[in-house]
Parts: sequence; structure tokens; C-alpha cells
Amino acid sequence: MDASNTIDGEIKGDIKVVTWRTDLVEDGTFQKYADEFNKKYPDVNVTFEGITDYVGEMLTRMSTTNYGDVIGIPAIKPDQYDQFLEPLGDTSSFEGTYRFLPAASYDGTQYGIAWGGNANGVVYNKKVFEEAGVTELPTTEDEWLDALQKVKDNTDAIPLYTNYKDGWPLTQSFGNLGVVTHGPDAPITMAEDKAPWTEGTDVYAIDSLLYDSVAAGLTEPDPLTTNWEQSKVDLGTGKIAAMTLGSWAISQMQTAAEDNGASADDIGYMTFPANVDGTQYAVIGGDYNLAVSKHSKAKAAAWAWIQWVVADSGYTEAQGMISPLIDKELPPNLAGFTDAGVELMEINPAPAGKEGLINEIADDSQVDLYGPIYRQKLIDIARGAADGDKDSYFAELNERWGASVEKLAG
Repeated sequence: MDASNTIDGEIKGDIKVVTWRTDLVEDGTFQKYADEFNKKYPDVNVTFEGITDYVGEMLTRMSTTNYGDVIGIPAIKPDQYDQFLEPLGDTSSFEGTYRFLPAASYDGTQYGIAWGGNANGVVYNKKVFEEAGVTELPTTEDEWLDALQKVKDNTDAIPLYTNYKDGWPLTQSFGNLGVVTHGPDAPITMAEDKAPWTEGTDVYAIDSLLYDSVAAGLTEPDPLTTNWEQSKVDLGTGKIAAMTLGSWAISQMQTAAEDNGASADDIGYMTFPANVDGTQYAVIGGDYNLAVSKHSKAKAAAWAWIQWVVADSGYTEAQGMISPLIDKELPPNLAGFTDAGVELMEINPAPAGKEGLINEIADDSQVDLYGPIYRQKLIDIARGAADGDKDSYFAELNERWGASVEKLAG
């Protein structure tokens, strides 16, 4: 083994960057990054491989020693990081510089740096809100329902589009867990709560917002025929006023607007309509974490690439993502957060031994927190297509969830 092959060694050699962003390989964006990188590090030869089924393919490759030099960490358990990835240093030494560290940290050691991050909230059409007479963004559920009612009364737009049929967009609202109570430990709090669908909690507020919007007739007339691809065009051109999605969706809506004769400037982004003593919060989280393979023959070059691409490539600015560098400003498409004084918050990692607890309880209770089924039923009840009402359904969810908490969390 080459003793000089460490992340602190000489920055030279061949590195292969294996990525899920096949589009940026195909359109030449990555090659442009490499050309710029070579101006600073001329002795490194960077090549790229894009993988469509990144999640599945990478897990297979990790059983070999040949899975690239720079990778986005796939779904391996944190206690396996040191088998596959080169340690980058003590997490504490990165805390003053980078956001989003916990996901790629284990036992005080950092193994990866996020390649950007997203916020959670609501993407909306500013022009529609203006036409409707909505002059201030809502900071409570009542203000939210009032704003959507104005959209319904004063425009032809669908106030809130659920994307019920595709299903997965319904799961996006769960990313707001924590903003209602400003609780960075919200997932573990919920995992230990025998009745989380009770007024005053995050999940109660998140699911109430959806239920009450549907019950008030402020969503699409027939949820069974929604269409995700078309919804982007419709929000971009003002046929839809709002959708609850992560900030990753902003650039897609802006593109859809421009491609269909509207303006990217019409697309706005707001945080979830809730506040704690007048302050609004937005949960932010990292995208894939970039890491150096333990088997790389050019570890210093791989680590140099990660640091350069995160700080100097312009990737996060171009994608409208949050930079992992704490001192960089928010991207222009999140200017609404800055204007509204929204504070960013990250969710704390679960304490040791409780990492997967919320998932175990979700599986055991068959309340698919990260899936669409229980939310589709919520919509069906709210629109009168299934029996019950909000109170009876929340009571049923609490009963199922509570029994599993009793069993698994004690």
C-alpha cells in the first residue's frame, strides 16, 4: 500500500467521479468543471461516469474495490463508512465551515461533504397570488386558507394542487416536520409520542393543512386524474397557485414557466405557514454527500475535487440549491426566505440506538410516513369519498401509532 496516498498527499493522478447526475455528464457541464479545476490542479485527470440507477448499481459495486474515486454516499449504514470511505477528519473541525454534516459523520469522524442542500416549504405562483389580492404570505393555517380562498374567488387557478395520483409529491410535506414547534429533534419526539396527531404537534399541523385545504374545496376537482409533469407546466403558467414541495422543485417550475411562455420570475417559494412566537423556520437538509473511496489511488486529488466542486464550481448557484458552505448566501430562488426573515434549521441526528426508530414504528403501525397511502386516505375523507372526518382519522392514526410506540419504544 502506498503510504503517501493520503488525503493530505500530493494532488495529482487520475480520478473517476461516479455520479447520479447523468444529465450533467451528458450536457458537458461536468467537463466544464473539470477544465476549471485543472487550472488550479493541472496534474489531476478527472473523468466522469453517470449511473441512471445510482442507488441500486452503487450498492452492487460496493462489494468490489472498484467503485470510483469520488462518489455520492449510497444507502450504506454509518457504522460501515470506514469500510468503504476515506475519513476526512474530525467532524468538529468542519463545523465552522460546512452545513449538513451529520448525515456523513460517524463517531466524531467526517466521511463526506454534502454537494448542496434543499429547503422544505411551498412553491407558488407569485403572479396568481398577486391577482388574487394576497399581499402578505401566510404565517398561520388560517392565513393560508384565507389566501387560497382568495385565489379561488378571484382567479381561475387551482389554489393548491395535491398530485394525489402520482402519490410521491404528497410525501414532500413531511419534510416540514420540526418547523411548527421549532423542534430539531422532531423525528425522535414523534417516534416516542403515543399520540402525535394531537393539536400542537408538527405532524398534526402538516396533515391538518392538507385536510382542511381539501375539505374547504381549495384543491383540484378530481384528485384521481392529477399529473405530475403537467402540474409543473400548470404552476409555471398560473393554472395552479401552490404545491407543497422541496426547494429542488423551484428550478423545474421556472423551466416549465419559460418553456411555456411565462416568466421564471413568477415562481416563488415560501416556508410552511406556521410560526413560533412570530418567527418562521424552514427545515433544510443535504443532498448526496460526496466522499473519497477507501480504495482510491489518488486520495488527495479526490479530496481536492470535492472541496473545489463544493466551493468554486458554481453548482449550487446554477441548481438553485443551498450551498454547504455556511458563509455563502442563499440562492436567488430562496430570496423570499431572506425577505421574510425565515430562519433555517437542520434536524438533529437521532441519538445512538434510536437511528431507525421512526421508520420501525411507521412500518409496524403501517402508517407510511414516507409514502402516499395514508395521505391519500386523508384526502379521500376530506373530500367525502371515504367515511369519517379529521378527528376520527387522526384518532385512528394515533391508535395505530401509539400501539407501535408502546411495543418498540417502551
